[in-house]
Amino acid sequence: MVRLNINGKSIDVDVEADTPLLWVIRENVGLTGTKYGCGIAQCGACTVHINGVATRSCGMQVSEAVGKQITTIEGLAKNGAQHSVQKAWIENDVPQCGYCQSGMIMAAAALLKEKPKPTDADIDAAITNICRCGTFQQVREAIHMAAKSA
Repeated sequence: MVRLNINGKSIDVDVEADTPLLWVIRENVGLTGTKYGCGIAQCGACTVHINGVATRSCGMQVSEAVGKQITTIEGLAKNGAQHSVQKAWIENDVPQCGYCQSGMIMAAAALLKEKPKPTDADIDAAITNICRCGTFQQVREAIHMAAKSA
């Protein structure tokens, strides 16, 4: 039995210690906003926040997450109010197919927490998520918009 703190709630799950955190979030907890993309922590579709840091959950064992604050896309909004990145994503029509977007949003939110006014170079360095639809220009615009509104 493993106890996790996900989106501010303490959750007990009966899984092996080496189970990828992504699978626990999706299959055991039922939060399916975090996506499986590549399984090798390269694409970023599975990005969540671990103690506020953008982390690829497919490459992290659940045992490594014990005692840490995990935030998924479902927990990014607070008190029914969307996060500034979520608002900017909608305003800039970022999603095409949408598959990578929850991971992109989580990476962008972590970037803005660390660097409230990022430059294009900061964005390029921090947002290494892959979008097969090629919405990177809209992503950059949305991040700048969110930075201005914060």
